[in-house]
Amino acid sequence: MTATSIFVNIPTTDLDRAKAFYEALGFTINPNFTDENAACVVLSDTIYFMVLTREYLGTFTDKQIIDPKTQAQVAIALTRDSREDVDAVLAKGLAAGGSEPRPVQDYGFMYSRDLDDPDGNNLSFLFMEPAAAEMGPEAYMAQQGAGAEASSA
Repeated sequence: MTATSIFVNIPTTDLDRAKAFYEALGFTINPNFTDENAACVVLSDTIYFMVLTREYLGTFTDKQIIDPKTQAQVAIALTRDSREDVDAVLAKGLAAGGSEPRPVQDYGFMYSRDLDDPDGNNLSFLFMEPAAAEMGPEAYMAQQGAGAEASSA
């Protein structure tokens, strides 16, 4: 079975603020699926955030809706084409009222920064070296180490 689209439902306490935040990141809002209860944030042709008022999200589940400022239920990671693109989207998000809950994570093969939206929903933006994605982090780092040793000889 193959999924054709992904819809990630996240809660908000202020729908207008949430829409403005995600638009500031460069995403668009699909008005056909947006009303006073929800906003459809378009990340790509197949990936969407449904930002829902807490009350409306509660109609889809019998479980408690958590407070994303103090609890984590999911980790959403979105790739970017470069480290600079990661930094640029973080700058936009911080200017739009988001916060950076932890320091930059730089693993050599992967560069990641976390951004909390104003409701506390966490997004990780990351860049991974294409070769590391292809061969795996350990093989990539071993190859980088061997290259560094050869160039210092």
